[in-house]
Amino acid sequence: MDWLRVEVAASAEGIDPVCAALTELGVTGFEVRDPADLEAFLEGRRGRWDYVAPELLALRDKGSAVIFYLAGGEQGAERLKEAKEALSRLRELDSQGAWGSLELTLSTVLQEDWETSWKAYYKPVKTGGRLVICPTWEEYFPEDGEVVLRMDPGMAFGSGVHDSTRLCLELLQEAIKGGEDVLDLGCGSGILGIASLLLGARGLTGTDIEEIAIKVAEENAKVNRVGDKALFSVGSLADGVTGKFDVILANIVADVILSLIPDLAGILKAGGVFITSGIIDTRAAEVEDALVAAGYRVKKKLESGGWVSMAAVGA
Repeated sequence: MDWLRVEVAASAEGIDPVCAALTELGVTGFEVRDPADLEAFLEGRRGRWDYVAPELLALRDKGSAVIFYLAGGEQGAERLKEAKEALSRLRELDSQGAWGSLELTLSTVLQEDWETSWKAYYKPVKTGGRLVICPTWEEYFPEDGEVVLRMDPGMAFGSGVHDSTRLCLELLQEAIKGGEDVLDLGCGSGILGIASLLLGARGLTGTDIEEIAIKVAEENAKVNRVGDKALFSVGSLADGVTGKFDVILANIVADVILSLIPDLAGILKAGGVFITSGIIDTRAAEVEDALVAAGYRVKKKLESGGWVSMAAVGA
């Protein structure tokens, strides 16, 4: 299957609003190109490097942009339509044009090209003190006490390097003591739920509206030898989910999290932990207030790169 590469032209000031708008649509995997970052990189390493790849230096001649990928077919076409509408709303808000043109450039990426090109940028990442996220094609020798989660995010995204995912993983390591039943809503590549199993959880249920995400999550569970403890299915959030869970994970977006909060009472065990992320900092207070109003206590809140993650405890 081929993929659609979507590039949104934006000024440096426009990158954050565009990323926030895409995240609200459920697009959580994107690449940011900002020539200013390259200049800062080179300046910070002046005198300490002998060679910089030509393709990296070529970024100097390109404008800032946000790049993301969509699957082909009806689902991708619908998501592209939503993205165009969101960018149109941003243009209306940006009356001075400070965020750039916000114009789209579309191109097709062959499956085999995608599968090989991005791997150069995905390396082992340690998060939360003992969990190491390692791509399946990289060799890694864990130190004492480290737990290694091997991942191939594929087109589902969710590699552990995004701030929202990393913050979730940090909170998850504190929540899992051993023997928990975990529900991962919007599981993506399965990174959060699989991490919970490796950390000692008893069982995992994961849902996602994207079929490809479920396939990738199932493969990643097998790679980590926890496939027998994980059940993934296509579905919208908790629709069709039965039973109650010790830990519920939702790394989604603020609006979806707000709509989910009233349903938590029916699926979260008494004293259970709800870990949520994907919340831009300007909406964190809104989500926290909604949790408190529903009877939950926000026991810990983490923030990084404009993203916020929370762990809330039920009554």
